[in-house]
Amino acid sequence: MRDSPRAATKRSGAAFLAAPDIVSAAESWLEHLSGERRCSRHTLDAYARDTRFFLAFLAERRGAPADAATLSALAPADIRAFMAQRRTEGLENRSLLRALAAVRSLMRFLEKKGLAKTDVFGAVHAPKKPHSLPKALSVADARDLTRAETRAGEAREPWILARDAAALALLYGAGLRISEALSIERDRAPIGVVDRVSITGKGGKTRVVPVIEPVRRAIEDYISLCPYQLAGGPLFVGARGGPLSPRILQLAVERMRGALGLPASATPHALRHSFATHLLGRGGDLRSIQELLGHASLSTTQIYAAVDKARLLDAWRSAHPRGARVSTKSN
Repeated sequence: MRDSPRAATKRSGAAFLAAPDIVSAAESWLEHLSGERRCSRHTLDAYARDTRFFLAFLAERRGAPADAATLSALAPADIRAFMAQRRTEGLENRSLLRALAAVRSLMRFLEKKGLAKTDVFGAVHAPKKPHSLPKALSVADARDLTRAETRAGEAREPWILARDAAALALLYGAGLRISEALSIERDRAPIGVVDRVSITGKGGKTRVVPVIEPVRRAIEDYISLCPYQLAGGPLFVGARGGPLSPRILQLAVERMRGALGLPASATPHALRHSFATHLLGRGGDLRSIQELLGHASLSTTQIYAAVDKARLLDAWRSAHPRGARVSTKSN
């Protein structure tokens, strides 16, 4: 079921602080994002929160709730002041870029209704986007994170260790997001001869993902040990039988990370990065990896080519006798 604008606004902490016609239009904008644009709940929450902050900032700056006249007469200084305030509140460039995108999206929607003007954004320089590459794990470390035996010393029931191992195996073995793995229903579980699973990813887009035999065996081991009746419900359940929280898997990886001496970048999502990076390193083509990951644009997948190149350069520098003295800049 799609999220509602009222729910997104409520989760953001408060209603929009603006004139009634702006508030109504802002809620219609969220409805547009949810329905026609099919934005995820997380995107709706973030956009509602960012624009709520913006309208509250304008109300304080102008001494009254923002109306059409206020939004049509915005100056570049208003946008820069908003960004400066958000930065003092701890937002980094990535979050500032998202906030600016949210405000621009709302303003464009309002402009179509004659309630605002957006030419002000042409005079505002956006923060530089950080160029950090996804942190992939080594093959050995990725395997260790997906093995129940790695946590053999923990005082936890065997079925819970098997559950976590199976869920993490889907992230590394099939390239799923953690939310996608936890959305699988028991009746659609890839076990036995069923070697693929249908996944609904970001934007409500559906893709079919192949599931290799070791991952299917991990899921079968978990199902055989699980004390709950899973039929008709989610495949992965918590200790009390309810849907499994992503936080449980994150905590499990944190514990293994400490035991294995892995860096803080070793997270459940790093297993998805590792899936793509290792496939590419073994000769997989970008277009196929794009389909497996569910990326809407090939440009999103191309970042893994840079990851693989960086990994090869690191290996070369460490192995070559003169590697440490050679520049890593590409031509």
